[in-house]
Amino acid sequence: MEHKYTDNQAGIYLRLMTAEDTDNIVAWRNSDAVRKNFIYQAPFTRQGHEAWVENMVNTGKVVQFIICNLADDKALGSVYIRDIDRLHNKAEYGIFIGEASARGRGVGTAAARLMLSYCFEEEKLHKVFLRAFAHNAQAIRSYEKAGFVQEALLKDDVCIDGNYYDIVLMARINE
Repeated sequence: MEHKYTDNQAGIYLRLMTAEDTDNIVAWRNSDAVRKNFIYQAPFTRQGHEAWVENMVNTGKVVQFIICNLADDKALGSVYIRDIDRLHNKAEYGIFIGEASARGRGVGTAAARLMLSYCFEEEKLHKVFLRAFAHNAQAIRSYEKAGFVQEALLKDDVCIDGNYYDIVLMARINE
C-alpha cells in the first residue's frame, strides 16, 4: 500500500490513528520512557484516550497519526497536532516513540518532518510549535534536525511532583 507521508531512509510512514491503536497508545503513554517527557504525567487510561478521541480528534481540534515501520507495518509511536487554531493558522506538535527499538535511530526526526509536511501541505498551517523540557537535550536536537527553532525559554514553567522545570518553546514557520 502506498502511503503519502513516507520516509524510505528512516523506514517509516504515517497513517491516521484508529480505534485499534488504543491499547498500544495506553501502554506507550504509561511507560516510564514516554511519560517522563510529557508535561502531564498522570496515569493514562483507555477511558481517557477514548475521551481524547471523542472530544479532540473527532471535533477537529487534533489530528493524530501512528508512526509505522515500513518493513512490517508495526506501530512504533504517534505524532499529532493539537489545539488547531484556524484564526492564526497554528497548532501544537507532539510526539512519542512507544517502541524502545525505534528510539535513537532517527525515527522521531523523520516523523516530525513528515508531520510538518502534512501540517503545511494539507492543513495549510503557518506555524507549528512545541513545548519540550529544557533538560531533554535528545528531543531538542531531534526537533532542530526537523527544522524547529527555539523561540523562548520559559523558566520554572511547570511543576511536577513539587519540582519546577524549564520549558523550551520551539516552532517551525511555513515559509
